[in-house]
Amino acid sequence: MPKQVDHESRRRQIAEAVCRLADESGLEGVTLRDVAARAEVSMGAVQRCFRTKEEMLVFALTYIGERIAARVTTRLVESPAQSARTALGHATTEIALLREEHRAEARVWLAFLAQAAVSPPLAEILRSNYASLQTVFTRLIAEAGGDTGGTEGADGTGAARGKGSHDPECAARTLLALADGLTAHVLIGHLSPDTALAVLDAHLGGLWGE
Repeated sequence: MPKQVDHESRRRQIAEAVCRLADESGLEGVTLRDVAARAEVSMGAVQRCFRTKEEMLVFALTYIGERIAARVTTRLVESPAQSARTALGHATTEIALLREEHRAEARVWLAFLAQAAVSPPLAEILRSNYASLQTVFTRLIAEAGGDTGGTEGADGTGAARGKGSHDPECAARTLLALADGLTAHVLIGHLSPDTALAVLDAHLGGLWGE
């Protein structure tokens, strides 16, 4: 009997190969043949999973986005007692991909970001990802605005009153852009991971006037 192949597992295997190639040299020169060789499957196997290179890249980007989102979700639910402000810091750190173990993933993410500038299907996926993250950030910032955290605000109510707390959606957009910027600055060596984390901490503190 012919061997049965798990189609979804094969697609993830190919997506992993795309990510390894993107980590090494970006996406511009990646071909279906390159991916087949790296995934250790035949060209026919790749073409049975994906009709075009763009379809393959769309799946790979969705795959890596889901992986990052799963880590963010884990950080948010692993400690139900954490404050919204702590959860926001954890989530942003995960998204910025500043830790050494996420450096390859950061290179892959930026490779896809660059490719999305000339690929509407990839750009659509990124817009959807950013919109979802912005919704999460907006909720956490709004909730964090109500955390007293032992910090007394200027009105003496016990709640810090930073500018960002008046407009959670604007603060969420800014924080999301900052996270992406820090990813790039660390990758090119302009900032060290520790310095980037300090920048992030200072910004988060500034949201509530600290």
